[in-house]
Amino acid sequence: MVLKRFVQLFFVIAGGTAGYLYIPDLLNLLSFTEGTWLVSDYVAPYIGIILGAIILFLLTFWFVDHIVNFFMWIEETLVKAPVGDLMFGSLGIIIGLVIAYFINMPIQAIEIKIVSQVIPIFLSVLFAYFGFQVGFKRRDEFLNLLTLPKKEKRKSDLQDETETELPKPKILDTSVIIDGRIADICQTNFLEGTIVIPQFVLGELQHIADSSDVLKRNRGRRGLDILNRIQKELPIHVEMYEGDFEEIPEVDSKLVKLAKVMNGVVVTNDFNLNKVCEFQKVAVLNINDLANAVKPIVLPGEELAVQVIKDGKEQKQGVAYLDDGTMIVVEEGKDYIGQTIEVVITSVLQTSAGRMIFAKPKVLEKAQ
Repeated sequence: MVLKRFVQLFFVIAGGTAGYLYIPDLLNLLSFTEGTWLVSDYVAPYIGIILGAIILFLLTFWFVDHIVNFFMWIEETLVKAPVGDLMFGSLGIIIGLVIAYFINMPIQAIEIKIVSQVIPIFLSVLFAYFGFQVGFKRRDEFLNLLTLPKKEKRKSDLQDETETELPKPKILDTSVIIDGRIADICQTNFLEGTIVIPQFVLGELQHIADSSDVLKRNRGRRGLDILNRIQKELPIHVEMYEGDFEEIPEVDSKLVKLAKVMNGVVVTNDFNLNKVCEFQKVAVLNINDLANAVKPIVLPGEELAVQVIKDGKEQKQGVAYLDDGTMIVVEEGKDYIGQTIEVVITSVLQTSAGRMIFAKPKVLEKAQ
């Protein structure tokens, strides 16, 4: 393997270099250079090169395979990593090395060889590591600084120059994608701006679609079909967000973080996520709230024709539904199960779960 030979060659060169620098000093320390030409001051550096190269070459037989596997793992990780992660990670390494260079300048002037030669290498590796970590983990904040929505300016012949903010990106969560109504909302052009599909949401959908549970698998596949419809069939701009917040395990928490980074809006129908967004001052659109807002308005005293389909929780109650799914509790309606009757609305109750309507059969209302 070419990589294995390259690693061995690198260690031979490194061993020879280390031997040239340090073995003569070791021999002097042990007084081996006194009284013999074999290890004289002239010959000692070359002996050091040979010994250092041989020692490290022999050591490679024990750990060269581990080093090659490590390099292959790094290569595979870099190939799979998003371009943005690589760019900001590399930029962090460069900045770290520049800082290390200026710190190492006075250290390299020290006459003690081990201080002037070893410590700069250690500091360079350390600052490169910290630079990569900062650039990689804070890439989303840096990217946000570069892609902040700019204000559009337009002029009219008789008006002063005005500024208009671009619509905020709408970030979809897993529940709203599986629900499916978001596709119809996008088709009506009620949502402005870019629709953002985070990679970690897509990953969760794929995990659900691969589930052994039939119900979960069907829900996951429905979500993937909805995404394909939004991306391919609807006249709306869709973007994939390739980044991830590896330090945050929960998908909902990642969505909140992403909304803060992008200055976007979370679109969901998850009640708990809605509350978390409100608590953390993140803009949120709940399509259940939208559905409740556009339901037909009925007022007490109105008459409706409904079909009583089952009995209610209380005695003699019947339950009917409007075409939009709104539940109507019909007092004294148990005797009319399976029949379509005229009812009179008595009250309307708005709850967090939706709208409930209470009514009485029109026949009983007239009898009173």
